[in-house]
Amino acid sequence: MSAILRRDQQRGMVLITTLLLLIVVTILALGMFHSFGLDEKIAGNLRDKQLALHAAESAQQYAEFWLSNGNVGSSVTCNSMVSYTVGQVCSNPLTNVTAVPWLGGAVPVGVSYTPPTLGVTDTTTMSQQPVYYIANLGSPPSGNGTIYQIDAVGYGGSANTTAIVESTYLVQSSVRDLGGQ
Repeated sequence: MSAILRRDQQRGMVLITTLLLLIVVTILALGMFHSFGLDEKIAGNLRDKQLALHAAESAQQYAEFWLSNGNVGSSVTCNSMVSYTVGQVCSNPLTNVTAVPWLGGAVPVGVSYTPPTLGVTDTTTMSQQPVYYIANLGSPPSGNGTIYQIDAVGYGGSANTTAIVESTYLVQSSVRDLGGQ
């Protein structure tokens, strides 16, 4: 008779244990939902950063293509933003590449570039168009050609997401030695 408890001797331990387990399971579930929200934000930020990097690389490659097609002309003091259909080579290098937008005085400078996959009015993916800046660094020690520094910035879904790439590009003179012929 001692092993069997009577109903009036039970004190509600099953109810208390069940409530404690319910609280623990609820806390675990809330933690999982919070984790899913963070994963979503991380994925969105990574997407924006990749978009900015690809936009900057696209602008940089276009600038190199533009230089290699002989569009150089003479270098000018860059003090405004121009379209990539015009292009320009600057005689004044940027003083601080990491501070965007790049400024010449108080005015943004560079070449505004529209990647071929975007329409001119398509702002659904990027907050701003990519920009590149070509600075004339002069002749190499060999004297054959001109060295250019190309800086490009691309933007993600917000103006706070940026990527900057830089390259040094040599355009050689097309001088042929015909050997006295």
